[in-house]
Amino acid sequence: MSDSLNITPIGWLRTGKALKFDARHQPDEDAAETNVLEMAPGDKYRKALKYLEGFDRIWLLWWFHRNRTWRPEVLPPRGPSKRRGVFATRSPHRPNPIGITPVRLLAIEKGRLVLGPCDLVDGTPVFDIKPYIPTYDSFPDSRAGWIEEVDAGLASPPAFVVRLGPLALAQAEWLHKEWRVDFRTRLLESLGRDPSPHRTRRIRPRRDGRREIGCGAWYAVFRVEGGQVEVDTFRPSFPLKFLRDPARPVLPDREAQLAFRERWPEQVD
Repeated sequence: MSDSLNITPIGWLRTGKALKFDARHQPDEDAAETNVLEMAPGDKYRKALKYLEGFDRIWLLWWFHRNRTWRPEVLPPRGPSKRRGVFATRSPHRPNPIGITPVRLLAIEKGRLVLGPCDLVDGTPVFDIKPYIPTYDSFPDSRAGWIEEVDAGLASPPAFVVRLGPLALAQAEWLHKEWRVDFRTRLLESLGRDPSPHRTRRIRPRRDGRREIGCGAWYAVFRVEGGQVEVDTFRPSFPLKFLRDPARPVLPDREAQLAFRERWPEQVD
């Protein structure tokens, strides 16, 4: 028996989420969001979709296409800073980085499926579609291992009060108004739960005694005093030489970061 297999994508997801930070760890079912699965060309794939329109949800089997390595133990972003076996998590760092996600099926159009909220980045290759059947696929009374303890903690009110200082607030409003860049909801949610240094959550200490957290293509610099978190400022994540290099591939928020550097040069490390 061969020790390798060859599989071919049947389509690619178009979600508009260029960064992992933009894709939540689980889809927000209440979000007003639509995504599209563009099927590979060919009449066979269109025929394979016959009678799928009667299902409210489908399973997508897909590939973590941005991962190149795997780890036997990983640090999940949720819960305490504790490493767990990768097979006890949904980490992308897997021996074979295959993912599975249930999504709402909103419509079937020629050569594409219109889907509800999902947790996948733009361009994710999809290998298979299966109908979601509640009678067989839902087991709400099943135990969820260590996730149960984490979920219980997340169900409680946030442990920290988070606020944006005057400069950070002005920067956030400018980014939203001028560039349609807004990561405040995810930022406040993450820091409100736990602002401690954490590699997977991209929280790290700074030499000046403060901390910073990665927010996609940006960093938020903050201070922790008791149960209070104060966000002092934001800064671009890409160095200037990268932003000005025309040979580099497309960088997220490139123009916004260049404009930010001109407007707030003293805030750029």
